[in-house]
Amino acid sequence: MAVVGKGRIGMTNGSLPRYSTSSCLRRNKLLGMPVLLASFGWICGFFLITASFYSLLDQKQHQQKLLCDNDGCFPSITIYAAPRPFSADKLDLVRARQELAVRSWLALSPGVDVVLFGQHPSIIAFAGTLGSRVTVESDIDFTFLGTPFFHSMVARSQASRSDISMIIDSETVLLADILTTLHHAYKLNHDWFLFSKSLDISHFSFQLVDNGKQWLRKDGKKIKFEKLQEYLVQKQQQSERFLMAWNTGDLPLHAGILPPFLYGKGLHNEWLVNEVLSSDLRLVFDATEVVSSFYPEMLGQWSHKYLPHAGGVAERNWEYRGNHHLAALYGTFFLRQNNTPSNLIKLVKCFGQYYFINQAKKTVYFLQGPNRHASYSLEPVSSREQETLQLSTRFLHFWKEKKWKTCLEDINSLDKERKYSLLTSYKVSFEVSVPLSITFSLESLLQMIADEDKSVVLAVAGDSYRDMLMSWVCRLRLLAVHNFIVCALDSEIYHFSVLQGLPVFKDPLAPSNISFNNCHFGTECFQRVTKVKSRIVLQILKLGYNVLMSDVDVYWFDNPLPFLLSFGPAALLAQSDEYNETGPINLPRRLNSGFYFARSDLTTIAAMEMVVRHASSSVLSEQPSFYDVLCGEGGVNRVGDDQCREPTTNLTVFFLDRNFFPNGAYKGLWEKPDVRSACMKLGCLILHNNWISGRKKKLERQVLSGLWDYDPSSRLCLRSWHRTKFMTNF
Repeated sequence: MAVVGKGRIGMTNGSLPRYSTSSCLRRNKLLGMPVLLASFGWICGFFLITASFYSLLDQKQHQQKLLCDNDGCFPSITIYAAPRPFSADKLDLVRARQELAVRSWLALSPGVDVVLFGQHPSIIAFAGTLGSRVTVESDIDFTFLGTPFFHSMVARSQASRSDISMIIDSETVLLADILTTLHHAYKLNHDWFLFSKSLDISHFSFQLVDNGKQWLRKDGKKIKFEKLQEYLVQKQQQSERFLMAWNTGDLPLHAGILPPFLYGKGLHNEWLVNEVLSSDLRLVFDATEVVSSFYPEMLGQWSHKYLPHAGGVAERNWEYRGNHHLAALYGTFFLRQNNTPSNLIKLVKCFGQYYFINQAKKTVYFLQGPNRHASYSLEPVSSREQETLQLSTRFLHFWKEKKWKTCLEDINSLDKERKYSLLTSYKVSFEVSVPLSITFSLESLLQMIADEDKSVVLAVAGDSYRDMLMSWVCRLRLLAVHNFIVCALDSEIYHFSVLQGLPVFKDPLAPSNISFNNCHFGTECFQRVTKVKSRIVLQILKLGYNVLMSDVDVYWFDNPLPFLLSFGPAALLAQSDEYNETGPINLPRRLNSGFYFARSDLTTIAAMEMVVRHASSSVLSEQPSFYDVLCGEGGVNRVGDDQCREPTTNLTVFFLDRNFFPNGAYKGLWEKPDVRSACMKLGCLILHNNWISGRKKKLERQVLSGLWDYDPSSRLCLRSWHRTKFMTNF
């Protein structure tokens, strides 16, 4: 947008009778009261300083979707939404609402692009029917149930190159006045954040046709924009849906971090608005009165053919409890007062003109600039400009102060009538002592996450390894490996995993008093913890699932499961801990129980029962029990240089090729200047971060090597678009 001048905010202080949101204003917003051209011409001629902001695009200009006009060029806008998956083989109200919403967004302007967050095939197919301006973004964080994380959505939106980013409910329809509102906000030379609450319309029978240029009634006749807005006013109800937009500027949206809220599970919108206001870094506008947006509960042709499916809510209440838990722990949301924040500015429109009302300060701001291509500022007016300001104020007083005040009074009356406050519409119980838990048993989790071969990847972790667990999880997500499950050794890592959306279960027999920094190889803590792993693996095998046991300090370059499945039944495939580059790799006590694959067959189950029984009576860790049971003490059951055969069950143990499955001492890979390149050149599928003593040293080595995929400070998986530098405490 061309910028050749600066403007100022004019302000009128003092005894305005009321300063709230208005029925007159709502009516002006929705009925779009036209400004007489003759009056406008007189204003522009007499006071050029106010002309640029008061000159608005009419509905016809919006429908023509012009990228530029005499008032400048429209900024580029990207709208982000997270659609709900839907049934592709039958009539579906969810799809119908989402299609109407997205088409209304695209109709705003050719400069509007749409990004849909999702992984489900129905969303990908849906986007393919809407044209090249609609894309699907799956490279964000999701829970194991497919729910997107709100903090990941916001982070991805902030990485946008568009001038303006917007996050909106996927079933909320937008009308053209949002474009004018955003266009004027974008002129300000200060970073800003805008939010608006949408309407609920119980039944919406109009259709959007002609590439979004026209709305039709049920009888096929056209309906004017003003009449459509009048209909919405008559049918409106309270809604809990938000839209939020901001310019791509230099300032962050808020101070601090955004917790890992689950999108659509309550409080995340209110929390973010509150934190943006509390941080006071950006101008914050409540644009509810000047943005026409609504959620159609029922569409005309769907009323009797489809009823929304409401099942499964009770089973997923933990998602809402998790969001409440986070809202109580982070930020200042639970400390907020019921009074209007002193820096909240309500954006309103009277007689076709925009005004900014600060109710707490009892101040009305109006934009003024030197010409039609001005950049507008919210800085205080300098002393030498006071004469112009006073003249503008007197002119406003003499010409239409009465009408103006009447409009604002009507606004306030409607506000009081509705008793509505955006930030106090929730009464939240901030009880954080209630333990969080998911409602799924181990059996049900296995049914949900196992792949088509009935195979799962198992990790066992305690709270001391939470960052390494998440880096491991992020890496598997990047590789599209979603059939993993986490066994929590303590309550802390269990609750953390629930909030991170992981398929987690807690072992009721796990040892207590697990040391935070002293539970590495060779310690008594390590010996107790490792015995949990073989016992859980046996439990899962007995439930009919193959198990790839992987410690969280194993870095995956690629998914090894296809290779491991090629070995067939009655075989256990394990990493070798041998560090010598030549010679046998199945020497005594060289079987590493931190990475192995076991099939759910009778032979393997019988052999694993022997291992678990032996480990339970041993004073050592489980690792010696694996070798002594399967390969015999001293290696009497060895076959060649890379196998063993357990004689009782006839189970064959294959020690995996170390070029593909290297341990932490093999070929000094961890000491290479570029660990990733060295491993890829070798053909590694994984690299174990073992053969190092201590949690801190292990963590430091992995982070500094670049084989790290998690930002603990933001609780986000690192992505190609990720701008934030992460920090971790070694």
